[in-house]
Amino acid sequence: MQYCKSTPGEDGYRMPGEFEPHSGCIMIWPVRPGSWTYGGVGAKKVFTEIATAISKWETVYMLADEEHFEEARATLPGEVIVVNIESDDSWARDVGPTFVKNKEGKLRGVNWSFNAWGGTYDGLYADWSRDDLVAKRFLEYLDVDCYDAAPFVLEGGSIHSDGEGTLLVTEACLLSPGRNPKLSREQIEEKLKAYLQVEKVIWLPCGIFQDETNEHVDNVCAFTAPGEVVLAWTEDKADPQYEMSNRCLQVLEQERDARGRKIKVRKLLIPNEPVCITEEELAGLVFEPGEDEREAGEQLAASYVNFYIANGAIILPQFGDENDVPAQRVLQEAFPGREIVPVYARDIIVGGGNIHCITQQIPAPAPLSEGLF
Repeated sequence: MQYCKSTPGEDGYRMPGEFEPHSGCIMIWPVRPGSWTYGGVGAKKVFTEIATAISKWETVYMLADEEHFEEARATLPGEVIVVNIESDDSWARDVGPTFVKNKEGKLRGVNWSFNAWGGTYDGLYADWSRDDLVAKRFLEYLDVDCYDAAPFVLEGGSIHSDGEGTLLVTEACLLSPGRNPKLSREQIEEKLKAYLQVEKVIWLPCGIFQDETNEHVDNVCAFTAPGEVVLAWTEDKADPQYEMSNRCLQVLEQERDARGRKIKVRKLLIPNEPVCITEEELAGLVFEPGEDEREAGEQLAASYVNFYIANGAIILPQFGDENDVPAQRVLQEAFPGREIVPVYARDIIVGGGNIHCITQQIPAPAPLSEGLF
């Protein structure tokens, strides 16, 4: 691995859309006591289910520290590659590298500064030093060259690219005081354009209600194709999400993408019943000093938008809710060439995120092939 002294924009490297072909996916074995209940027993089962599903379509790399390496190896199917890289938690989307590639298909990775979603201002734990090293260590493992954007703070869940010059973000997250408080909105936008080779940044005002990441975009809105998105939605005007999603819809209806296209919006209903942490689940968590603690009855940021796009499938969170099946239908319409793989994700949402949050795609290191899906 070498460090590039330029930026991806200068070198002609862009962030592909997640629906473009992948060569692999990064995940991290769940062991943090403050995130995964009862020693992560339930979380490890669902991580294994998700890794197994994704591995049918692309290579899965499961990162695990030395203490849990053999446990991960013994639990996961043989086709999943277990890599000895330590971390503070299991949010591969946010601590892993953001991959970029050029017209010839060569891959490079971007390392952002990670500070646990807000640092000393409103971060979720006090020590994130191992998380902040994951991206560089994985790029070194793959022998992929690195653009180091640090000390600029960013998480993978806070950006969504269409691969054709347009990026989705939320103001609530990227302008939060705990990330880059000395930078203006315009300066942040220029940094995104330089490191992701995008021409237009669409700033949605907010994300999902109670999202402790300061409302990452990947929980509220995602590109499903160039010029097309799904947007988390509710028809319940008493739900706080109603106003939040409406504000996002107004922006999307007024904007055009970098190619001048009007954006097609598919509404993806959130669970009908609020998803809340229970007393039993809370009793299974052990918090470290300085770690954000949960309370029984606390509403969790459940959203069907937090899905993973695999080469031939959509790995879709399910909540045991009446809107589970309608969500499958909307995503099947958006991705007609992919299989919808529903996964009951209660054990992940209790940890604070969902399927998209625990995965990070590695684009295929080759020119984009037409007509794959």
